[in-house]
Amino acid sequence: MPDTVGDVALEVRSKNAGPFWVTLEVFARDAAAYARVTFLDERVIAGLYGVDEESVQVFRIPELNVVKVSFPRPVVQGGLFDRDIHAGQHHVPLALLPLPAESL
Repeated sequence: MPDTVGDVALEVRSKNAGPFWVTLEVFARDAAAYARVTFLDERVIAGLYGVDEESVQVFRIPELNVVKVSFPRPVVQGGLFDRDIHAGQHHVPLALLPLPAESL
């Protein structure tokens, strides 16, 4: 059985949503896989990325089996301490996130 978010997804990706925000997207394989990733909420994302729960926005699109998440970038895009200017690697912690026991 799949163990991580990435195992049940066709794709997990991240990208800039402007210079101040990051967007993550989980494209689940099917409706059953989508049901397994619906545990992703503001609390889970805040803990995973070290951001304030109140700043996290979660959008669920069941018709497409997609969960989309946005939160403020830890540093401004292109700033002195920005190590991923395109936010292209922010998806890795989400893809590697273990599925909760109740969704197995």
